Formats: sequence, structure tokens, C-alpha cells
Amino acid sequence: MYNIMMNKFIFVSGGVCSSLGKGVAASSLGALLEGRGLNVRMVKCDPYINVDAGTMNPYQHGEVYVTDDGAETDLDIGNYERFTQGKLGKANSVTTGQIYKSVIEKEREGRFLGRTIQVIPHITDEIKARIMAVAKEEPDTDVVIVEIGGTVGDIESVPFLEAARQIIHEQGRGNAISVHLTLIPEVAGAELKTKPTQHSVKAMQEQGIQPDVLICRSPVMLDEATRRKIAGFTNVDFEAIFVSYNVETTIYEIPLVFYEQKLDLIVLKKMGVESRHANLKPWKTMMEHFRARKGKARIGIVGKYMELHDAYKSVYESLFHASLDCGIEVELIKIDSSTLEDAGVEAILGKDNNFAVDGILVPGGFGSRGIGGMVRAANWARINGVPYFGICLGMQIMVIEWARSIIKWEDADSTEFNESTKHPVISLLEEQLDVTQMGATMRLGRSASVLRQGSKIFSAYGEKLIYERHRHRYEFSNKYRVEMTGSGLIIGSLTQDSALVESIEWPDHIWGLGVQFHPEFKSKPTAAHPLFRAFIEAVKTNLKL
Repeated sequence: MYNIMMNKFIFVSGGVCSSLGKGVAASSLGALLEGRGLNVRMVKCDPYINVDAGTMNPYQHGEVYVTDDGAETDLDIGNYERFTQGKLGKANSVTTGQIYKSVIEKEREGRFLGRTIQVIPHITDEIKARIMAVAKEEPDTDVVIVEIGGTVGDIESVPFLEAARQIIHEQGRGNAISVHLTLIPEVAGAELKTKPTQHSVKAMQEQGIQPDVLICRSPVMLDEATRRKIAGFTNVDFEAIFVSYNVETTIYEIPLVFYEQKLDLIVLKKMGVESRHANLKPWKTMMEHFRARKGKARIGIVGKYMELHDAYKSVYESLFHASLDCGIEVELIKIDSSTLEDAGVEAILGKDNNFAVDGILVPGGFGSRGIGGMVRAANWARINGVPYFGICLGMQIMVIEWARSIIKWEDADSTEFNESTKHPVISLLEEQLDVTQMGATMRLGRSASVLRQGSKIFSAYGEKLIYERHRHRYEFSNKYRVEMTGSGLIIGSLTQDSALVESIEWPDHIWGLGVQFHPEFKSKPTAAHPLFRAFIEAVKTNLKL
């Protein structure tokens, strides 16, 4: 490890437009610095006024990513966790809502001694305090990478950029640097334009920040002449101009793309850190697995939020990670569960049309829309011996389908969807009965489960005690445990006190398994989650590949 006398800070900002890939760029840089032996911590500063992402509609903001300590965060935190090894939790996700809430609470308590509360210094001081707290939380932290959400020029991002400017000034350029991501658009005739990048850097300079490193988002690699032109107009060293071009493989190749351009070496140089050998073997091995895949499996994702890919981001990524381990390509077939309520299930899921699937995965979700379609999908998978994986709501769907089809309780349901059902096989957690506020009030974060030996879930993990993350209000109703297991349904795991059912399995089925927790939050491209790996292996076995 390096002997760094004080923490280093890297502020990653974006310009020109949103969705350029700041999160992937920041995560890739973190992976490269870890490969150089540094201990890296990541922070996401989100300009929205929501306190966290927990109450946001998936169609607006994508999935809610949950950390071990129960933080409901932006999906970029998921990128950080997939790319890097540093601890992540509530402290690593900072929003405008949190900042203003904290400052206003302090003002109400009289802690500012009657002073007028202003954006500078009170709001910016709170932002700085949060960033510094992450730097000091783990004593061996070397580098803190802070991604500032939004685009330079957005009014809501100004306090975060000002806080970054102050930290760069206070820490000194060698201890805090700016990495700015911009767009190089391609216009008619395949001509690449640098003017938006020039204006973006100018906007950063107007904020008092001179970028030390530029990452140019471009459809292709930029030639030397173009990069020299950018350097000349932006006061950024030529050697510090990098290109994030379109890759035909996977975003997980980006760390290697940046490594080939020596991004990590230049960043270390800018921070005055001694250069050492880079260990990128896990990333290179992962890409070898990617290129070695043979055959294809079609996985039907039956969910509620199919129009927006980011709504199930971690699920899709986890399936991809499993495909690398299993040596098979996975094709995602996105199926809006509502369509299964209107059409024959066989017409959509069957083997004689373009929507044929080799496995079914039902992810988490809330609300009654499309539930009937999910139940029909589970029934189809169980009867036809198709591997099925239920996550959170997907497990609850298995319970409802079993109760209706096997025990013949036709009205069996969850009280989330039907409060008057005579057979509430899924019901509200006891501690949730008096909850009125929606934000951060569910069963959230890391929790232990004890696995039953001989179960499929035990075979997947290979150990008896596991820790996974939860995000839900409803559970398998203990009132029906005896009747459910008596009819053949298998309970694969329980909480340590045996109070709550954590997973169930179909008997005499190649792989019908549902879990109440969210395993997708712990899968990495270099270490696929055991449940996703076992699911894809079952699909592969079923296909005789």
C-alpha cells in the first residue's frame, strides 16, 4: 500500500448534457486506483431535493439501490459497488434534500446563534463536512472520489461545485483535483465537434474550477490533432485529455480502455502519488470470460417497469455477471406483466413464437398493477419445468400461485393487493402496521438468513449462514406455514430467530426458487452472485448446453 500523508480528493463533474456516463467513469477510475494498491472511497452528490431515492418512481429515476446499512440510494452507488471494493453506505450518498434538512434542523435548534443562514457558507460547509466525514470514516482511506450529479450550468449543482472549489483551494491542487467529463458530438458527415467541450470547461472555470483532467465522451477514439486542439482551448495538459469512446463489448471494459490511455498514471501524477505496478488481472480475466461465452439462453424478465432499462439495472447486470461465470450469453426478454393478463401465457412465453424463453425471473416491485400476469408466469414456469427465480415480490408471487393452484385457495393474495382476502398468504410486517411515512421506513439493509441443508439455496451458497439486503414491507404469512409446507412447498431459509421466511422452493422442479431479499445488490462482474450463477446454470442444464 501507499504511504499517503493525507487524503486525496478527486471531483468528477459533467458538462454539455446528462447521461454521459459520469458514474461509470468515476467507478472505472476507482477500479484503476484500487488496481494500483490505493484504498478508494466513493461519494455521489445528487442535486435533487428528495432526501433519498426511496420514494422516487422507477420510471423517473431508475432503480433504488440499497446498501448494507439500509440507505436507499441512486443507482450510481450500484455502479460504485460493482466496480470497486470500498465500503458504501448512507454517508456515501449526499443529496440537496439531506443538506438543507440538516442545516434547517440545526437552525431550529439554535445552533447558529441567530446568524442569517446562507448557501455560502452554511450549505457549502455542510456539503464539505459530509465529504470529509467519508474521508475520515475509514483510517486507511487514501482517495475519495466525489461524483457531482447533474451538469455544470445547472442551478441546482452550484452549491456542490462551490464546495468542490473550496476543498480544492483548501487542500491544494496536489491533494484535490478536478476530472471533467464532456461530450464530443458527431454531426452530419461524421464530423466531431469540440466546441461543446470548450464551452463546458469555460463554465467550470466560471465556477472557479480549472479541470485537471478531461474525459471526452465520443463515439470513436479522438486523434492526436483533436486532443491537442482541446488542450489548447481548455488549459488542460495534452497528456490529461482522455477519450471514453463507444465500446462494442460491455461497460466493464471501460477500466481497461482508460488503463490503455494511462488515465490512472496521469491522475497519480497530478496528485503527487508514486506510481506502482497495476494489478488488473480480475478485469482482464472477466473480459476473457466475456469473449469465451458459447450458446445463448433467453431469460424472460416479467416485471412492472419494463420501458426503462435502469428500473431493474442491478438485476440485468447480475444476470450478465452470471453469464460470464457460466460461459453462456444471456439474452434479456423484457415482458410487461400486464400483457400476460390480457393474452394467453403460452402465446407469449411458449416455444412456438419470438417470445420463447428458457428461464423466468420476476423482480421486485410495488402495487397491484400486473400482479395477475406475474402469477400466470409463475404457474407456467412451475408446470412446464422452466427455471424460475423470484426476487422479493417475485417470491411472494410464488407463494400466491402455490396457494391458489395447489391448495386451491382461489382468493389467496397479499394484503398489499387485496386487504379483504380470506387467505392473506402475504401480509404486512408487524412493525409496519403503524407506519405512515413512506421514506426509509421499510425493512431495509443487511440481514442474516439461516439456510436449510439439502435445499437448492444451500447448494447455491455452500454455507449455512448468509447476509443479504432487504427492501420490503410485506412477508410470507406465518399463519400459513404449516399448510404451505404440508402441501409440499419448501421453506429454504429463515431469519436467525426463525420468525420470518426468507426463501421458498418448488419441490421436484429443476430450479424454482424465490427469495425475500435482493441478491442483485451484491453481484459484481468479477464475482457473480451465487444465486444468479445457480439460476443460469439450471437454465444451461435445461437447454443441454
